[in-house]
Amino acid sequence: MRQQYAIRSLFLIFCFALAGLGILAQMIRIQSSEQASVFLSQGDLYAGEFRTFYPERGLIYDRNGYLLAGNRTVYEVGVNLSDLNDPESVAYNLSVYLGLTYDEVYNRLTDFPDTWRYVVIQDYVDADVVASLQELIQQMKNVGDRRLNGIAFHPHFQRSYPEDALASNVLGFVARDGRGYFGIEEKYNDLLAGNPVQVWVPSDPNKATEIPRVPNGTDLALTINRDLQARVESILDDSLVQYGAANGAIVVMDPRNGEILAMATTPRMDLNNYNAYFSLYDNGSQYNRVVNMAYEPGSVLKILTMAAAIDNGTVVPQTTFLDTGSIQIGGAVVWNWNRDSWGLQDMTGCLQHSLNVCMTWLSTQMGPSVFYGYMERFGLGRRTGIDLADEALGRLKTPGDSDWYIVDLGTNAFGQGVSVTAMQMLMASSAFANDGKMVTPHVLYSMLRDGHQYNVPSQYGGSPISAQTARTLNNMLANSLEAEASSALLPGYRVAGKTGTAQIPTDYGYDPSKTNASFIGWGPVDDPQFMIYIWLQQPTSSPWSSETAAPVFSKVAEQTVILLNIPPDNVRLALSSK
Repeated sequence: MRQQYAIRSLFLIFCFALAGLGILAQMIRIQSSEQASVFLSQGDLYAGEFRTFYPERGLIYDRNGYLLAGNRTVYEVGVNLSDLNDPESVAYNLSVYLGLTYDEVYNRLTDFPDTWRYVVIQDYVDADVVASLQELIQQMKNVGDRRLNGIAFHPHFQRSYPEDALASNVLGFVARDGRGYFGIEEKYNDLLAGNPVQVWVPSDPNKATEIPRVPNGTDLALTINRDLQARVESILDDSLVQYGAANGAIVVMDPRNGEILAMATTPRMDLNNYNAYFSLYDNGSQYNRVVNMAYEPGSVLKILTMAAAIDNGTVVPQTTFLDTGSIQIGGAVVWNWNRDSWGLQDMTGCLQHSLNVCMTWLSTQMGPSVFYGYMERFGLGRRTGIDLADEALGRLKTPGDSDWYIVDLGTNAFGQGVSVTAMQMLMASSAFANDGKMVTPHVLYSMLRDGHQYNVPSQYGGSPISAQTARTLNNMLANSLEAEASSALLPGYRVAGKTGTAQIPTDYGYDPSKTNASFIGWGPVDDPQFMIYIWLQQPTSSPWSSETAAPVFSKVAEQTVILLNIPPDNVRLALSSK
């Protein structure tokens, strides 16, 4: 009997062993089969997930390291529906902290498709609000209260501007779609935004070190001087009130290299509240009038006409002209700005008294080919290439255009019938302050990436006139300001410049009651280190730029020499002679 049980036991052991060997063989076969590799690879998919990481947007600084545009952490507040225990409590507390109504939140928590697992309640919530909510949730959990289970917080970056509206027309802004609009933010959007990276994120927290670092966007340093920018904006705002102007613009540039040191226009907006854009601007051209808006400049353009005539040899500074107050061209009569005659004048007198008749005479003496050839070399009718978004083109009609007439040769010579941007006039006039060479204006000073700084080199936009012509015009313009004791003069510094008063064209001709008042000037004359353009739209206290734009130039120039530490001429020349 015992032998029979022993045989049965051995038989069972053999069967179990055989079955075990079969199972082991099957396991080995499965693991070494072709299908095994497929299953293994599919298994890896559940060990983590692919996520897209968006880099932190690059920072923007002024030339001295002041932060103009940065980033702050905000939160998306939502609810994981699978963890939701008490919709009423969650709706009540979220409505209180997020400034929503109870019904708004409750409806989002209860009215959703069956496939939803997560509901966004509000995005771009400030960190302090989230901190208060998190503290409340933790306090309730500490006493075993789970009524607020399911509330989730997802941090992300939002663009912030610590200086609010300062340099807003230069910077532009970033909307919630993450895209830059206007100014630097739009022009360099790809550099600032960086490149999103899709990476595999393991579920195992011990493998967190395997997640690759996503590089931030490129940081930018601008040529803008933050302190000068603030002073210029203040002067512009005060000037609009003082002279009753509708809007205005002021630019300060280094004529030696094209660096924009300050650029102020109106209106400006708090970049942290970019929704105000639609209440401030009717169209995009108003965002930065220096770059985005072309207008008829009037007499400031006379310096280009005079430079062309002298450079071409048509006249010299001592050439005389008998001004009778009017001149005929193309069947039309051109008058001086005050319809008066000024008698015998040399070329400096023509500039000093801003004689339309003299400028018309100069353009007819040169002829269309020579005159327009110079205007094109000065860059009229084409963009400067400044690194800001949406630069306007302006318009220079030339012979051959369907709407060009011979009278345009005369009116264009004194800035009527031609449209330019303030930036085009700055670039053209930089030739006078830079031995005949025009500089290309730019706002980007350097790029900062991975611990390296890449400076932006200066670029030249051609040489429309000779160095001798530039020096000649400098002295003529300085002499004309001094002869009339202009309100643009700056005590201690010799400056050159020209006023410009232009009537505003309408569909029915020029409006005699409204003007654009402009002034362009630079200094010190012997070594120009700053160039300033003033543009006041429709001043009501006086239509004349000599009484509005010129004194504004003096105020801006005073702040410029102080902040740039430019000594008075006698001190500077004494130091250079040692």
